[in-house]
Amino acid sequence: MLVIGVIPSIFIRAAILSSYENRAISVRESEVQNQLGIIAKHLITYDYLRDPTNEAINAELEQMSNLYDGRILIIGGNFKAIKDTNGVSAGKIIVSEEVIKCFKGQKVVNYDSKNGYIEMTTPITETVTDEETGANTDVVRGVMLSSVSTDTIAMTMRIIGRVAWTIDIVVIAIVFAIAMLFSRVLTKPFNKVTGAISEVGEGFTDEALSVPDYAETEHIVDAFNKVLARMRALDESRQEFVANVSHELKTPITSMKILADSLMEGPDKPVELYREFMEDIAGEIDREDKIISDLLTLVRLDKTNTDLDLSSNSINAMIEMILKRLKPIAAGAEVELIFESAREVVTGVDEVKLNLALTNLIENAIKYNRPGGSVYVSLDCDHQYFTVEIKDTGIGIPEEALEHIFERFYRVDKSHSREIGGTGLGLSIARNIIMMHRGTVSVESVTGEGSVFTVKVPLV
Repeated sequence: MLVIGVIPSIFIRAAILSSYENRAISVRESEVQNQLGIIAKHLITYDYLRDPTNEAINAELEQMSNLYDGRILIIGGNFKAIKDTNGVSAGKIIVSEEVIKCFKGQKVVNYDSKNGYIEMTTPITETVTDEETGANTDVVRGVMLSSVSTDTIAMTMRIIGRVAWTIDIVVIAIVFAIAMLFSRVLTKPFNKVTGAISEVGEGFTDEALSVPDYAETEHIVDAFNKVLARMRALDESRQEFVANVSHELKTPITSMKILADSLMEGPDKPVELYREFMEDIAGEIDREDKIISDLLTLVRLDKTNTDLDLSSNSINAMIEMILKRLKPIAAGAEVELIFESAREVVTGVDEVKLNLALTNLIENAIKYNRPGGSVYVSLDCDHQYFTVEIKDTGIGIPEEALEHIFERFYRVDKSHSREIGGTGLGLSIARNIIMMHRGTVSVESVTGEGSVFTVKVPLV
């Protein structure tokens, strides 16, 4: 703002001074030429070129010279100076380009801004009548070479210049003050954003940032708040994961400790009780093993150098095998498994990893279903992708949770999740595996009606 305010002011000042100077010089030239034209006529009238002793003409020339603080030379037809108001060049031959041009009828005006004077020539013409034709002709009998001082113009320009500089300084001060004020006002919202980012660098802030001052800051703040919300969600999920995993790992150990202590309390317990307790201990060991396996699987998938062991596999056979393996779980939950294939699909996939991903998705559909419900698995393909759709009639997923369900450690219903088991890692593992195959997994759900998971994987 300072530059925008000062630079135009400087240019305007220079333009005004230049315009004034040109106008003043032009007016001075016109004014002097008019007066010299009148004197030139007097010179012809009083035949001054032949008799330069005319006191009236001499007085008029001196007055003119003094009025403009200049000098006037009267040059005759032989280029000899008849009169010099300075008394220096009288009687001398004056030959110059300006004088020669003036004898040809051309008026010449030169402005010397450095030395501060205007030099001009005025032809002294006499009208001659041709006796034969009667035509009038202007004949140049002499030249008036005049120098006019421009000191008064220069003095006026200096005064105007000082006033202009004063105005410039005032303008600069005002613009600087306005620029400082506006800079503070304009940067204040960005300082809020910077401060909030610094707070995040030191630790999460509890409140979302709101700086609706400008459209730019509003866009920045919206993006910042989204990042901040994402960071909070990740932090909360990590904290929840630590609590969940600690609880999940500790619970089987606590159960086994209680069962073992019960067996060691007395030697007279029946064999059937020993068998029941040992079966319970084996179940807790399996549960512990499942939690640890899921954690290790997720860690392996997170490694950037994890490679796929691709081989040609029948996706139909893979799904049928998964459903056969999960059938006892479905039967225990009173859920019917249905598989429908539009065509045979054979493509290159990592059998172990994709098997795990589809197993997690189908097993979730069974666990979060209702007694008497069903899980419908369909398989189809086109010339680019094969698609697996897993549709259940379960409890559904709330709309606000849809964008989070693939986050690791995230659980929609924490109490229900603990009842049915699991670590909250299954969907995250499934998504990572599908993404490793350059595929996508999406979900649509209606609370109370069920969910549909759609897996699309490129054909190889």
